[in-house]
Amino acid sequence: MANDIAAIVCLSLWVAAGAVGIASIIGLPLGLWLGNINERVRRVVFAVVYAGMALPPVVVGLVVYLLLSRSGPLGFLGWLYTPQAMVVAQVILDLPFITGIVMTAVSTLSAELRFQMRALGATERQVRLYLLREIRPAALLALATALGRSLSEVGAVWMVGGNIQNHTRVLTTAIMLETAKGQFALALLLAAWLLAFALLVNVVIVRLQGKPAS
Repeated sequence: MANDIAAIVCLSLWVAAGAVGIASIIGLPLGLWLGNINERVRRVVFAVVYAGMALPPVVVGLVVYLLLSRSGPLGFLGWLYTPQAMVVAQVILDLPFITGIVMTAVSTLSAELRFQMRALGATERQVRLYLLREIRPAALLALATALGRSLSEVGAVWMVGGNIQNHTRVLTTAIMLETAKGQFALALLLAAWLLAFALLVNVVIVRLQGKPAS
C-alpha cells in the first residue's frame, strides 16, 4: 500500500511539474510579447487568452485523445494512456493562465519605461528580462495558479491517461476511484497529500513574492 501511494504521489508531482515547466517556457515569453502589442489588437488577443482560461478539461481531454489515438494525426507517438499524454493535456490547460496573467501584468507597466530602456541601448532580450523582474509577483502567481490547476486536474488526465495502476494513476484520479470503491479512509489520505502540496506551493510563492528582486 505504501509503495502504491508513493508511486501515485511521485507521478502526480512529475506530471504537474512537467506540464507547468513546459507551459512556462512557452507562456512567459508569450505573455511578455502579447503585453506589448498594439492596444487595439491587444483587446482581441486578451479576449482569446481569457477564453482559454475557461477551457473545459473534458473537452481538452477529448481533443488530445483524438490527436493521440491510433487513427489520429499523432497516433504514431504511442502516447495515449501514458504520462506524456497527461502532460500534453495539462500544458494546454496551464498555458492560458500563465500567458494571461503575465500579459495583463506587462500591459499595466508604463510604455515609456520600455522606450527609455531601448533608447539607452538595451537589447530586446534585456528589456524582456527587466519587465519579467518588474512583474515577478504576477509571474509567480501565474506559476502557482498553473501548478494548482495541474495538481487538481481530473477529467482530462483520466481520459488520456486511463488511470492505470502504477502507470498513469495520479492523486486526483486515485481519490475518485477509491471513493467509488467506498475506500474513504484511503481517499482521505490521498486528499491530505493533495492539500499538503497545494498549501506548500502557496507558502513558497508567498515567500518568494515577499523577497526583493535581485
